[in-house]
Amino acid sequence: MRKSAVVLLNLGGPDSLDAVQPFLENLFNDPDIFKLPFQKTLARFISKKRAPKVQEEYKLIGGKSPIGMWTELQRKMLEQKLRDESFDVDCYIAMRYWKPLTHETAAIVAEKNYDKIILLPLYPQYSISTTGSSFNEWKRVFDGNSNNVIYINDYFDHPLYIKAINHRIDEAILKFPEKIRNEIQLVFSAHGTPVSYVKKGDPYSEQIKKTIEAVMKLRDYSHEYHICYQSKVGPAKWLEPATDKMIENLAAKGKKNLLIIPISFVSDHIETLFELDIEYRHVAENAGIVNYVVMPGLNDSELFVDALKEIVIKNL
Repeated sequence: MRKSAVVLLNLGGPDSLDAVQPFLENLFNDPDIFKLPFQKTLARFISKKRAPKVQEEYKLIGGKSPIGMWTELQRKMLEQKLRDESFDVDCYIAMRYWKPLTHETAAIVAEKNYDKIILLPLYPQYSISTTGSSFNEWKRVFDGNSNNVIYINDYFDHPLYIKAINHRIDEAILKFPEKIRNEIQLVFSAHGTPVSYVKKGDPYSEQIKKTIEAVMKLRDYSHEYHICYQSKVGPAKWLEPATDKMIENLAAKGKKNLLIIPISFVSDHIETLFELDIEYRHVAENAGIVNYVVMPGLNDSELFVDALKEIVIKNL
């Protein structure tokens, strides 16, 4: 009997307030994102400096990141769906910056001698800073048979993934008063990257645009829509327009009903629950937005996990 493993790759997030500093330290230690001199020392210094502010943000969303919980739920759902179709598969999680860390999962998977290992990122769009970093870390720490490893680069336009997003959009639209539902502005907010990535050929921003285009095409361009980017750090030039500026610009044009759609995330975490739903809600209120709704992440979406299932089966 051939046995396979599916490893879901994700960012990870602190599972307590005490975990915030070490989580940030792991992030700043990532050579694929930050090229720093004396990286280990600097990563510790920066993470200790930033931790108190970030802890305050986590306190406002329940004291920890829900990304671990949602990823575990997605893992369970996927494993069950695959086994229901008679595939002999074990599903695992490998987080990039918090537990279970990639090296921990890689050690377990290597020991079990699987015929095939599918690395499936929970990043539908490929960027060196997300999928690329996770793949590189796996290659550094995995000491099993590398010939058995299949790397899934992206699935930004997978029909079921697109359908899952639209399903969430339809649910979120119902939160608006009925008489203004036609006036809703769909504001797709993606995690930003430095513009230098694009110049180096990172396909992420183009894939984000293609995802949004596919979503709008499927809903027959039901509403006016916009694309913007969030979570900028550091002085470098990042993808624009920034989400907070987009909110202000729409308000200035008299567009008062915004549905914010997190488009590069498949589960809720600090960037959706704090940045979009708390921080930018203040921006929206100050700008005179009347209805401001943030769409929940795909989280426990059956359609999304069905998309993952199809991708896995195709590669088995």
